[in-house]
Amino acid sequence: MKETDREAVATAVQRVAGMLQRPDQLDKVEQYRRREARKKASVEARLKAAIQSQLDGVRTGLSQLHNALNDVKDVQQSLADVSKDWRQSINTIESLKDVKDAVVRHSQLAAAVENLKNIFSVPEIVRETQDLIEQGALLQAHRKLMDLECSRDGLMYEQYRMDSGNTRDMTLIHSYFGSTQGLSDELAKQLWMVLQRSLVTVRRDPTLLVSVVRIIEREEKIDRRILDRKKQTSFVPPGRPKNWKEKMFEILDRTVTTRIEGTQADTRESDKMWLVRHLEIIRKYVLDDLIVAKNLMVQCFPPHYEIFRNLLSMYHQALSTRMQELAAEDLEANEIVSLLTWVLNTYTSAEMMGNVELAPEVDVSILEPLLSPDVVSELLDTYMSTLTSNIIAWLRKALETDKKDWIKETEPEADQDGYYQTTLPAIVFQMFEQNLQVAAQISEDLKTKVLVLCLQQMNSFLSRYKEEAQSYKEEHLRDRQHPHCYVQYVIATINNCQTFKESIVSLKKKYLRSGTEEGVSLSQPSVDGILDAIAQEGCGSLLEEVFLDLEQHLSELMTRKWLLGSNAVDIICVTVEDYFSDFAKIKKPYKKRMTAEAQRRVVLEYLRAVMQKRISFRSAEERKEGAERMVREAAQLRLLFRKLAAGFGEDADGHCDTIVAIAEVIKLTDPSLLYLEVSTLVSKYPDIRDEHIGALLAMRGDTSRDLKQTIIETLEQGPTQANPNYVPIFKEIMVPSLNVAKLLK
Repeated sequence: MKETDREAVATAVQRVAGMLQRPDQLDKVEQYRRREARKKASVEARLKAAIQSQLDGVRTGLSQLHNALNDVKDVQQSLADVSKDWRQSINTIESLKDVKDAVVRHSQLAAAVENLKNIFSVPEIVRETQDLIEQGALLQAHRKLMDLECSRDGLMYEQYRMDSGNTRDMTLIHSYFGSTQGLSDELAKQLWMVLQRSLVTVRRDPTLLVSVVRIIEREEKIDRRILDRKKQTSFVPPGRPKNWKEKMFEILDRTVTTRIEGTQADTRESDKMWLVRHLEIIRKYVLDDLIVAKNLMVQCFPPHYEIFRNLLSMYHQALSTRMQELAAEDLEANEIVSLLTWVLNTYTSAEMMGNVELAPEVDVSILEPLLSPDVVSELLDTYMSTLTSNIIAWLRKALETDKKDWIKETEPEADQDGYYQTTLPAIVFQMFEQNLQVAAQISEDLKTKVLVLCLQQMNSFLSRYKEEAQSYKEEHLRDRQHPHCYVQYVIATINNCQTFKESIVSLKKKYLRSGTEEGVSLSQPSVDGILDAIAQEGCGSLLEEVFLDLEQHLSELMTRKWLLGSNAVDIICVTVEDYFSDFAKIKKPYKKRMTAEAQRRVVLEYLRAVMQKRISFRSAEERKEGAERMVREAAQLRLLFRKLAAGFGEDADGHCDTIVAIAEVIKLTDPSLLYLEVSTLVSKYPDIRDEHIGALLAMRGDTSRDLKQTIIETLEQGPTQANPNYVPIFKEIMVPSLNVAKLLK
């Protein structure tokens, strides 16, 4: 208490200090005192009221406990009196056994009297019930059947109560009502027939279906009542429980399964599209049936039957079973596609389970898959294996067809831009396109796999294409008169390579998602490399054809005949230009490379003629005349290749300048300046070798042995630094077996 008082005083001091912080507040001390007094009086009043309330509650509780104690004593006394009376009446109860037996017999006789009318009229009721069943009056028939069963079950129950071990009387009753079970079975047969045609019946005569459901519901109630009584008496009438509701769902399930299986109207032998037709019939039937069930059948069944949900489950299970059966068959590639497209896409689409008329009862997001992932994976593996074989066969056939075109006497067709081409790229990529469109219907993953497969097979196909093109060239070289349109078909082959490239890019752009492009593009470089190799070999074959015709004229260069006025270069230019008029049918990327290569080859042959020491000039006039002729011919070749390279934006002068540089060395009149001119040549063309210089000086015909030796030795000592953009040309020129030592003599 002292501690509490101290805390109260401290709190009061703190509060007063808070009130009297300024001098002007001293005037309000009396006002503060009155306010605090009112608060104190209020708190004390509430405290007294609370204590009084608690005291009243305690007083009431004590009074109730006192009353309860008196009641317990009264009950205890009553129980003692009852126990005493019960012990005194045991003997009296045992003496009433005969009365008890009489009551039981009276009960049995009362039941017999109650059912006496039905007992005597059993044969008549059986006939009436049979007639009603045959007439389709199922409700009336069931009512009479219930009366018969009720009479039989009542008599058997009373007999069971009186003497459960008396099987003779039980058998007698059962045999007398023996027709009852047959009527029950006959009625059930009629009910099942209606249920089997329930989807038709609900449209034509829904009342009949309602009657069937009412009968089943009655039987369910009787089953429940008998099972409840069984817990007390252990008595169950014959034929119970009937479980007609359970059998009803079994019948519906079998009906659904039969309906799904019965939709296959054709076989593969009679119709190649048998599976497509079968799946479409299933789709239509299932959709129509479920719409009818949702809109009509649910009105004929109690809500707790959940008839639509159960039917949906039955159809789904039946479809799953049927799809597994189809998947287990030896399906062809197109049939696998049809099956997977239907299972993975059509089934959940708006054409079937996703139809707006089935919403919201059908949620496609929670439907289990019709085929397990393992089965789908196995089907996809089979499809990919079959597709691989088919693509290989299709590509082989396409190549064989294209090869037949190569030996035709007519030129190949040209595209809208005038470039020669064959139908091979169109055939190949039309096939690829068709298979990719089919794969896209199934899944993005399969589409990507098929695209990868197409590119992989493209590699193998192009390798065979390259081999066939090489064989075509070798066959032509054995007889250059055949095939008649060799050049044109080689051009078409080159153009096909560019078409293949563009088509591959187009396929990837159309059928490949950006996320997977990097992985698939790994196979692209090899395809591009093979295509470039085929095109390069084709260009090489065409240039080889050109140089076979130029061979005779190239052999005239740097000879005495050439010096005296040969028109070999004129013929070379005309021949090259004539060939390149045909080469205009080559697409730009390859034509550009081919033009540059043709220029390089012509200049190379020209320089090779210089290095073969076909002529040795006898005088300064001959050297001057030969050099000037070389310059004129270089200008002539430059003009030709500028014309051929028009539109490419390329420099067509580089290689021709080499001829001019050689001519400058030959034209030089002062031998003392020869070293300077040769060193300039070497610095400009660092791949020129000693034997080249020796052959060039020998061609001049005026250089002494010592001077030649000095020039070569001096040039060997001075290292040359090549231009990083320089393209070597002399390294491909071999000087004839005449060695440098002999050239120096």
